[in-house]
Amino acid sequence: MQAVSLSNQVNTASVAGIAPKIRQLKTFFTSGKTKALVWRIEQLKQIRKMVLEQQDEIFVAMRQDLGRCNMESWTAELGGVISEVDHSLKHLKKWVKPRKVATPIIAQPGKSYILPEPLGTILIIGAWNYPLLLVLSPLISAVSAGNNALIKPSELSANVSKLLAKLIPQYLDNDAFAVVEGAFDETTELLKHQCEHISYTGGEVVGKIVMRAAAEFLTPVTLELGGKSPCIVDSSTDLEVTAARIVWSKWMNAGQTCVAPDYVLVEKSFAPQLIDAIKNKLTDFYTVDAANSQDYGRIVSERHFLRVISYLDGQDIVHGGKHDITNKYIEPTVVLNPDHDSPLMQQEIFGPILPIVTVTSIDQSISFVNQRAKPLALYLFGKNKDFEQQVLTSTSAGMVCINDGFMFAANPNLPFGGVGNSGTGAYHGKIGFDNFSHLKTVMKRSFWFDVPLRYPPFTAKKFKLLKKLI
Repeated sequence: MQAVSLSNQVNTASVAGIAPKIRQLKTFFTSGKTKALVWRIEQLKQIRKMVLEQQDEIFVAMRQDLGRCNMESWTAELGGVISEVDHSLKHLKKWVKPRKVATPIIAQPGKSYILPEPLGTILIIGAWNYPLLLVLSPLISAVSAGNNALIKPSELSANVSKLLAKLIPQYLDNDAFAVVEGAFDETTELLKHQCEHISYTGGEVVGKIVMRAAAEFLTPVTLELGGKSPCIVDSSTDLEVTAARIVWSKWMNAGQTCVAPDYVLVEKSFAPQLIDAIKNKLTDFYTVDAANSQDYGRIVSERHFLRVISYLDGQDIVHGGKHDITNKYIEPTVVLNPDHDSPLMQQEIFGPILPIVTVTSIDQSISFVNQRAKPLALYLFGKNKDFEQQVLTSTSAGMVCINDGFMFAANPNLPFGGVGNSGTGAYHGKIGFDNFSHLKTVMKRSFWFDVPLRYPPFTAKKFKLLKKLI
């Protein structure tokens, strides 16, 4: 692949202009226009139209930022956005309706229901590794729920950030949506102001900063933070298919994926077979020299390049390891049995290095996972149903996929979100609609048949009857 130039230029918004922009968006929300179903549907259709009409320009920006081929960008981002919009459009009329629930006898005659209502202006802080999807996916959920939004793309994916700042005003309601470009200063200023919900995708360190800022206003947050997602491979697995699916999910976007397998746990006796199968698939997918593959991406910045390369110090590299800082290229790399206290096993890798950790028995993998922070995703490959159930009931992760990589992200009926250190809250489909809604409790009672049982003066007889009713 030819070297790609990563633009460091971002048209940063004036920090002084952020407060008026937020006031404008919040004022527009109070007009009530975003609550109308027809407005929501129109904005969703416009998101879809934007992605389809501008896909060539989006592909160019993604190649400039991440060295991605068009098919990978479509598979990982554009196709997912269109699928989410279509799913929301199909179900939105049902989601917005009041949800009837039972009413206890003590409240009869009456009826009870849950009424979804929008929260207000949502602050969406995107991430650089999937710079379109991780802005538009929460935006789709927020718009479906009847909110408007202030969008902050990542400055590291500068070309996509610049493109979003140009396209969103062209396609979406200018009174309801705004884009703020920039870096630390702009993000810091954004967090000084109250929005009704904050959606942040990124690392744990910044996630804590976002949560602290939100606490000042008691603002609810959705945090998608990643972590070290384990991949457990049982010797009962289909080796060829397993290797292909691990390689696909690990080295997509050059490993810069929050739900990529971060390390593999496998029995020592089966490890050589798995490693050979992974090596073969890497060659099949990216040729013997991935540097010349049109299908293999690049690291987003020199800083992240140096961070990832530092993880290889002192490691037993069994495949790959070549790198070129000029082109921000790191070869798909496999490391065997790194020290458990090394940065490679302590930090989320977020790059094209896959550690293989051997265990004496596959049962030990459960203990290994549970000794660490709860991951965003957990992967299990094998045909042993008993062990599969044991993993499901004995470990905790935001999401689990059995016998594949992150295919759960393609199902809009499943929530996308973490647990514990890997995040809080979720979006996609109805879960995302609910996440950006207030599910308002409503009870309506009749004036007819007003039983005086609950009113003073209280008697022993009333108390006896009351205990039977409640």
